[in-house]
Amino acid sequence: MIHASIAVDPAFRVGPVRRRTFGSFVEHLGRCVYTGIHDPAAASADEDGFRGDVIDLARELGISTIRYPGGNFVSGYRWEDGIGPVTERPRRLDLAWHSTEPNTVGVDEFMRWSAKAGTEPMMAVNLGTRGVQEALDLLEYCNVEGGTYWSDRRRANGAERPYNIRMWCLGNEMDGPWQVGARTADEYGRLAQQTALAMRMIDPDLELVACGSSSSMMPTFGEWERTVLGHTYESVDYISAHAYYFEDDGDLGSFLASAVDMDHFVESVIAAADLVRAQKKVSKRIHISFDEWNVWYQHRAESKSPTGSDWPVAPVLLEDRYNVADAVVVGGLLISLLRHTDRVHAASLAQLVNVIAPIMTEPGGRAWRQTTFHPFAQASQLAKGDVLRVEVQAPTYETKRFGDVPLLDAVATHDPETGETVVFAINRSTTDELALAVDLRALPGLRVLGATSLSNPDHLWAATADDDFSVAPVANPTAAVADGRLGATLPPVSWNVIRLGR
Repeated sequence: MIHASIAVDPAFRVGPVRRRTFGSFVEHLGRCVYTGIHDPAAASADEDGFRGDVIDLARELGISTIRYPGGNFVSGYRWEDGIGPVTERPRRLDLAWHSTEPNTVGVDEFMRWSAKAGTEPMMAVNLGTRGVQEALDLLEYCNVEGGTYWSDRRRANGAERPYNIRMWCLGNEMDGPWQVGARTADEYGRLAQQTALAMRMIDPDLELVACGSSSSMMPTFGEWERTVLGHTYESVDYISAHAYYFEDDGDLGSFLASAVDMDHFVESVIAAADLVRAQKKVSKRIHISFDEWNVWYQHRAESKSPTGSDWPVAPVLLEDRYNVADAVVVGGLLISLLRHTDRVHAASLAQLVNVIAPIMTEPGGRAWRQTTFHPFAQASQLAKGDVLRVEVQAPTYETKRFGDVPLLDAVATHDPETGETVVFAINRSTTDELALAVDLRALPGLRVLGATSLSNPDHLWAATADDDFSVAPVANPTAAVADGRLGATLPPVSWNVIRLGR
């Protein structure tokens, strides 16, 4: 038995729980849109062709924002192809994913879906093959009341009222050589600054996201952030961060410690942003939009795009099937995002449906939950009020990628209005249970309202359409409070949630 401890004290407040931390991502990639959110052949499809079962699952997942329409896709996207009568919309080659885009779903359809799912849209503009004018046209279409060419086109297309989209991404991963229209940091920084200034002439209160590095492994990481923010600091609100994790060559120990890398990534981006702040001698702080994160096995066959003359519509792409260890890692990444809530003000799990996603569908058939669905849904539902800093006291284990890492990772939230306190924790040990002790003396009178664990003796267990319930969070009867201390036993390779209240 491993023994570890934390202390929960409302005096150690990091910042508020931000609803935008629990965002997701819908890209025109594989089956995310077509047969994912939109499938007229499905039994649950509504009058717009949207799958009601997926909308229900998105609501259960607790999604706050949706980043759209990409991703790599946006860097070659002509948004006006996706408005007006569907029968008149052109089919285009999507160079990002070697597919054909039918444009059946566009801005107006997505906005209707977003309203039905109860999510806030986060729109991305194409700064790969396009630029300032096209971004202004899209903004006019979406946010201007009427009386102009594009706003009147929107009204003619059935949306009388403006969409009033607040968050806008200025391109996507523009440092990546795989990106259509990739640019140097100086080239992108100048274009992003020009675009931001022009967009604010239409709507000065927009929240704008500049592209950060597409990975902390990029050779320009750090210098890219410094250069881009050198151009855009006064005109944007966020710098983006993207990170994906996977088990490498059976190295489960390093994989379970993936949040160590996310912590370092976030803190490095903060350092770069604050360097520019100091150089510019301004009080404004730039925050992080971690608008792509997940477990993604990029080297598997599922991630290989079509080639040659094969340009299919909605091919099966990036359809990773997630196991228990993947779900525990997702839980750990959520812990990392929460403990940086002072500077991570938005995040998007990439993606929502079918493509490296917590929700899967069969074309015209069933929809079901992957293992990764559960930690996200629990965190989104239960994290409220303030995020509290907890100091983990735990034995460490040696990893190949990150050195010595604590066997326990944890964060807590506390709602001052209700008094409810929630501990989120993962046990990284692959073999041993962990005896968790939580000092609650700063919050007297708490009792356990509920405790669950997600684990399985076989960490490779994965859900299917026939069985997405055998491994879901189950009650953990070991959680109990006595003399101002909470004790609980956490299974190996597990995600754990303990709710406390009076």
